[in-house]
Parts: sequence; C-alpha cells; structure tokens
Amino acid sequence: MTIPNDQRWKCSGYSAFPPIRPLRSLQLARCPRCALPAGLQCVCQLCEHTNFTCQTEGACWASVMLTNGREEVVKSCVSLPELHAQVFCHSSKNVTRTECCYTDFCNNITLHLPLGECREPAWAQPAWAHPDLGWGCLGTTLKDLISDMTTSGSGSGLPLLVQRTIARTIVLQEIVGKGRFGEVWHGKWCGEDVAVKIFSSRDERSWFREAEIYQTVMLRHENILGFIAADNKDNGTWTQLWLVSEYHEQGSLFDYLNRGTVTVEGMVRLALSVASGLAHLHMEIVGTQGKPAIAHRDLKSKNILVKRNETCAIADLGLAVKHDSVLNTIDIPQNPRILDDAMNTNIFESFKRADIYSLGLVYWEIARRCSVGGITEEYQLPYYDLVPSDPSIEDMRRVVCEQKLRPSIPNQWQSCEALRVLGRLMRECWRASGAARLTALRVKKTISQLCVPEDCKA
Repeated sequence: MTIPNDQRWKCSGYSAFPPIRPLRSLQLARCPRCALPAGLQCVCQLCEHTNFTCQTEGACWASVMLTNGREEVVKSCVSLPELHAQVFCHSSKNVTRTECCYTDFCNNITLHLPLGECREPAWAQPAWAHPDLGWGCLGTTLKDLISDMTTSGSGSGLPLLVQRTIARTIVLQEIVGKGRFGEVWHGKWCGEDVAVKIFSSRDERSWFREAEIYQTVMLRHENILGFIAADNKDNGTWTQLWLVSEYHEQGSLFDYLNRGTVTVEGMVRLALSVASGLAHLHMEIVGTQGKPAIAHRDLKSKNILVKRNETCAIADLGLAVKHDSVLNTIDIPQNPRILDDAMNTNIFESFKRADIYSLGLVYWEIARRCSVGGITEEYQLPYYDLVPSDPSIEDMRRVVCEQKLRPSIPNQWQSCEALRVLGRLMRECWRASGAARLTALRVKKTISQLCVPEDCKA
C-alpha cells in the first residue's frame, strides 16, 4: 500500500509518544518501515492509513512507560538497526516494561507496570532515587548507538523514539551553565556523561531550530558538538524542552582561556580544530544524502567547547542558517542582528563571511593566552579597550563599522612563527570587505601547515 507523503510520519513507531506540534517536521521522511513490501506485521497505534498496522524486518514492540506519573502504552514496529542497537527490548525497574516478539501481531497485548510502582518519572527524581536505572544499557554505549544508527540510516541522527528513550532515562546531576535560553546540566545515561540543555516553553522555537540543525544529514563531525537527543517534558503545569548532547567537562573555550594559558602547540591545536569544524559547517556536500551549507551566525568563545584532548567542538547552533543551493534560498529562523547595514542577507555568502570575521576574534582571544618565553597576557574579550563592558549593538556598530577599528595585534607576536601566522590570518578575517576575507577551508589549510602531526591533529 502506498502512503501519501504527508501522512507517513503517522506510521512511525517513534512518533507514538505525542510530541508538541513542531516535532512533526522532524518526523517527515523518517518512516522506513511503513511501506515495506513484505515482512513481519505488527500493531501500530498511529498507523490509521494502513489499518493500524506496520511491517518490519525486525520485531513487533509493545511498551509501557511511566510518563508524568501515568502509564503510557506504545505499540509499533522496530527495525533491524533499532533492534541491533539493544535499546527497545529491555525493561528497567519501576520505569518501563517492554516486550519484543517475532510473530504477526504478537504485540497486540496490554502491558502494565507492577502495582504500586506508578510514581514520579525517572527524569524528575534525584540521582539517589533510582541507582539501578538501566533501560537499554546492556553493552550499548552512546558512541556505538549513534554510529550504528547513523551509518544504517540517513546519517541525520537517531530516530525520535530512540531519542526519547534516552532522554527519559537520563539522571540529571548538577547545573553547569546558564544562558539566554535556559540552563545546561551535567547528566548521566547508563553511566555515561551527557549534557542536557534545558529550554523553557517560551523558547520552544529556539529549541526546535537547534534540534533541527543538529539533525541535518551528514552534519556529524569531530569538531562540532555531538547531538544525541531532543525531547519535551510536560507535567501539566510546565513544559521543559531538552536537547541532549555530548558532555565536555572542560567547558567552553571562554572558561578554558580564563582558567589558564596555552602553549604554542596548544594554541595551534585549538585554532585548527575550530577552523575544521567551521569549514565542515560551511561546506555543501552534493548528493541524495548531501548536506546543505550552514552558517553559524553566533560564533564566539562561549559557544565553543573544549574536549578532553584539548581540541574544540563548535556548539549552539540555534541561530544557524541553511542554504538550499538548488532553489538558491536561505532558511533564516529569525531576523538576524546585523552590525553592518550594508550586509546583504539575501546572499548566503554574507553569513559565511560574518562567521569568518567572528573566527578572527576567537583567534585573538586564544593568541593572547599563548605563553611564549614565559610571557602572556591576561584574558580579555575583543574590543575590551574600545567599548563598555556590556556593549550595546550601537556601541559595536560605531567601533567596528563606522570607525572600522579592530583588536590590536601586539608586536611581540612577531617573535613566534605560529603567533605571526595567526596574527596575519586575523587581519585577513577582519577585512572590511567581506568578499576579501578568507574562507574557513583556507584558514584550516594555513594553520595545518604549522602543525607537528602528532601534536596538532584536529
């Protein structure tokens, strides 16, 4: 049976948890099991256009999960990749009861949690309340799970049911940061560290946009923050919007540079990794499973994380814009704040060139903290000596666009080749004419020539 494209999302097992409305666009074109020509037949609650059935090469699935203090039953198909990921077919004490079976319509059963176990959901409890929590943890790591699911599918991230399964079994540990959107928490999933960015309901659009960008086909890269899951949690009085990602204990590049200095090799390693991530973001990959070019629009040291190996991962993609090269259209989620009124927002290259300008500022912050001969400078934000400590956009426009000033490059940087090259790159990134600025790929290639391979691999 052929299902209309606009209805296929309803057949997906992982859409059985009713999401808030914007999630539907994430579900489009993600129904690999709905129109299979043959296979195991299962009950599927939301597949009304196929008589509430689905077909799969994997297993039939029935589960009851404690959500907001009440039982939530799901019946659907599980594909082979999902079955191999070992997430669906294991229960966890007090939180879920799950069964997978392998004969036609064998999931046409009613499951209940044991009496007396209907309490607060796991994500609302403190860590000590359920030390035995372990649904889907049997030998499965997040790295393996993401690798298996992305290589077997579209490469655009985990199916939504897997995402929600992971999010519902995360135990929050402590808050590690706050921003304009809400809070960032350190959490645990099956003993593994994760970061949970929690948006308030009024920031639903930002949450949805960031989740959408992170799930762009072929976006995953070692120098872009690894996205894991998105979920919404509603207890009737408030709604939390979760975005789950890899956790990097060293925090942001801003924090890292404030805490201490870096060696010349460390400076090059940080600079190269940021350029590598930005080059991948900016790059268009042509093909059926291709990747659009993406501009970040908010690149700064507070939105870049430092990994354990002292390289960087670009984060905070909520303001990013995507370019459709076929239609030559730019997907802009909200009106951008533009310093230079001459910038043409109808041309995608303008956004990439703005990122390059920001990249030069990040490099300036890193270079100031580089220790050469025991000499270093205190951490400062760019333009610290030209604008107030909390500058307005008018302050920045006057200094950057009208007076065309740039951060000063100290004379002592000329004594070190790496600092000299980085200083030259900064000037190229800050040119008043955006068209004259370097590309991220050119910056990456220039910095890579400074590297000793074993020291500066990004």
